[in-house]
Order: sequence, then C-alpha cells, then structure tokens
Amino acid sequence: MTKKKLVLLHSNDMHGDFLPSVKDGKSCGGLPRLSGYVNKIRKEENNVIYAMAGDMFRGSVIDSEYLGLSTIDLVNQLDPDIATIGNHEVDYGIAHLLFLEKCATFPIINANLFVTLNNARMFRPYMNLEVNGMRILFIGILTDEVLASTKMEKVIGSFIDIEEAAREVGIICDNYRTKDTDMTILLTHIGIEKDRELAALLKPDFGVDLIIGGHSHTFMDGMEIVNNIPIVQAGTGTGVIGRFDITYDTWRNKISELRWQCLEVNEDLCENDPVMEELLSRYQTETDAKYKRIVTRFARKLTHPSRIQETEIGNLYADLLQEDSSFDIMLMGSGALRKKELGPIVEYQDMMENTPFDDVVHMLKVTGAQFRQMIMHIMRDEAWEGHTEFYQYSKGVRIVYRKSTHTLEELSFRGKPVEDSDTFLIAMQHYHFENFDAFFGVPLEDVKKNMKPRIVMTSVNNIVEEYFSTHQGLDAHVEGRIVILE
Repeated sequence: MTKKKLVLLHSNDMHGDFLPSVKDGKSCGGLPRLSGYVNKIRKEENNVIYAMAGDMFRGSVIDSEYLGLSTIDLVNQLDPDIATIGNHEVDYGIAHLLFLEKCATFPIINANLFVTLNNARMFRPYMNLEVNGMRILFIGILTDEVLASTKMEKVIGSFIDIEEAAREVGIICDNYRTKDTDMTILLTHIGIEKDRELAALLKPDFGVDLIIGGHSHTFMDGMEIVNNIPIVQAGTGTGVIGRFDITYDTWRNKISELRWQCLEVNEDLCENDPVMEELLSRYQTETDAKYKRIVTRFARKLTHPSRIQETEIGNLYADLLQEDSSFDIMLMGSGALRKKELGPIVEYQDMMENTPFDDVVHMLKVTGAQFRQMIMHIMRDEAWEGHTEFYQYSKGVRIVYRKSTHTLEELSFRGKPVEDSDTFLIAMQHYHFENFDAFFGVPLEDVKKNMKPRIVMTSVNNIVEEYFSTHQGLDAHVEGRIVILE
C-alpha cells in the first residue's frame, strides 16, 4: 500500500474560551464540545493528530484565578498531540510558564525562545510524531511580541525578526529532517502576515509542507499558498477547528492529496465530552462563587468590535480612567480590552475578563511634536493587519488619518489643533510604558527629558470597579475621536 491517510486537526488562540455560547440558536463552542469533536474523530479515523498553535491562556476568570493551572488541567483532558506557545503563555512570568509546562501531559515545542546567558533553548525546538509509519516533524515558532511581555526578564531572548526565524527553521531541518521524515510542519504563533513572510523565505530544500498558525485570530475560508507552502489558521476560541485530510504517497515520499476546512464546532457537529464537562463544571463552581456578582448596569450593551478602530467600550474605559485624574489624555490599549460586548448587566466576572491585564498606570509629559510622531507611528501600515499596538483615546482627542497617503489630516485636543510646542500629560499602562520606543516610535529617554514619568494608579481594575459600582446607567458612543479615511 503506497498511500496513507492522515487527519490533522488544529486550534489556536483559545484564550480561555472554555464555556459554550449560542449562535443562530445553536450551542456552539466550549471545551466540552471541542473535546467531543476531537474524541469523535479519533474514534472514526485511524490516523489523527491534534495540534494547538499557542495562546491557551487569558480571557477567562477560570484561567486567571488559577494562574493558568486550570487551563493546563483542562487542556490535558483535551489531550493535544503537540502544542506551541503563544505570546500570552508568558503573561504569568517565564518561571511560572516553565512550571506549567511541567504540569502539561502533552508536548510543548518552541525553537526560538532561549536564555541569553548561554543561548540554551527553553523548550524542545521540534518533535517527531509517528503515526502508522508516517514520521512528521513539527517545529514551533513564536512571535517576537514575546519580547514585549518579558522585557523585564533580561535573561530571556528570542530571534526577533522573521529572517532569523527562517534560518532557525533551516538549521533544524538540516539537522533533524532525515530520509525517514515524511512531512515537516511549522506550528507558529506569529500572525498571518508574518506566516506569509516566513513561507516566502523558506528554501524548498528545507522541505516544509505546511504552516499552521495563530496570533492574528484570522478566520480563513481556504488555504493560502505562499512559495508552494499552504498556510492556515483557525480564527480564535473553541467555536471553530481546522481540519486537514491528507493523503500521503509513501512511494513518492510526498503529499498527493490535501484538503482543508475550518469547521464550526456546534451541536450539529458533535456531542459534548461528559468528562470535560464535569471537570470544567468544578472550576466554574469555584469561580462563580467569587465572580458572579453584579458590579453595575449600563444603559445598553456596549461593543468593542475591532481593536483598530474607535469603540464604545474603548471610549468608556479611556474616559473613566482620565476623569478626575492629573493627566490630560489616557491611551488605553485596544488589545487590553478583551470582550467584543459588555453589558447591559456587568458582573465582576465580565469586568475582570474584559481587562485581565491589570497593572499600574504611568503618567508622562510629551510635546505636541512627540505626540504627533506617536500617532503617525501607531497608524503605520502594519496596524491595519492588527499586528501592532492600537489605542483608544479619552475625550478631547480627535485624529483624522488618511491611509492612502499616510497623512495625519487632523490632530486636535479639545477643539484646538495640536502645535509642536504644546505639551500634554498622557497616561498608559505599564506594558505600554515598558515598550514605549517600539510601540510609539519615540525614544522614551527623550520623553523623560520633559518630566520624570511617575505612577499615578496602582491598579486599573480597582479604578474601574470603583467607578462602575458608583455609576449606574453608564453609556458611551463612537464620537469620531479616531477617523480613518481610505
């Protein structure tokens, strides 16, 4: 028999999406149903691999309450054959991530995260999986955004550009891809744009057959082929799963047939896994006792549909953090707001899941010229792919930017054009302060010459909770603070 079949399932960016939701009147997603589908395929098909492309953590109080231990426990039950880490896997610290890896019963690979003191890799860079005589080499590649999350951990480093990542893939393939290797698959967490760049740089001799990605939360209708390498990604959460049906020709040592689809994991597709259901229920019972209390009621449901536009939730948070403060403008990271919708009833759980990255807020003084340069950097072309930091601005700020000409047609504050000689007190969370140069395109050392930065809030969520609990019927609207022209 010269042909063998393989079913390759894959997920990415689960982000603590453990519980089911209702879509078009049907129960959709949730770990029990995702696990039910994986188990179903493992029973129906002879040769099955299930891979996860990073960012299991964050997004749920079940995750944050146990600092990821609950997530590892739940994913152990899901039982992936292979996984790579994403940028949010380091949110609880590198040391804690290494502890969590020891708790995992599934293999975790990453080729380009290392200790700078001796260049020792922190994880296994690759793994060979053998299924029915087929030998499949998996290599894990992480986004360079991990450097932003681990900036304070000076002993940790990563290959910071895609060219070096491509060279690292080549080194691993040269050393560990043998005549017995039937397929080589990259399990990446670098975003769809970087996947395209990486594929274009890979030499045919490396023998990379597929790229399974994550990070950019891209929903795809079909495979994208770059440099003869198919690239796929399965959106985000547990409501969808990617599926390859592969026919491998052992005589010619190549894939002869390849079909890919992204499936909606709903009640029509499969039953829930009762074991996962019971395990999840135990965690949910514990967290509900603490988090299922009403904090406030909004006037209506508010939305945050995209991180690269002005949103209702973005305006609400930026405004409440700026109100009665000592600074002029709050820059609220769009990516720090994790829910697409919030309200009208807001429970403590909703509030914590919306802003899971609780940290201090720094105040800085910038000149008008520096502020303009910051905005131009934020609005650069890469922003529209959702790969860079984008911000929500407190009231008074108006930005009109034309993408086609890269022109800032208006930058004003409280109705007055921003002049180069103006000065503003701005505020941002610690993550953005620590990565100021990269995120804003202005040297932090230059900004420090205007005034020594200082911490003005020790906890964003403490401020938000107090404001919510003392203000009922809150409302917010998109007001034209950020206007993007084509």
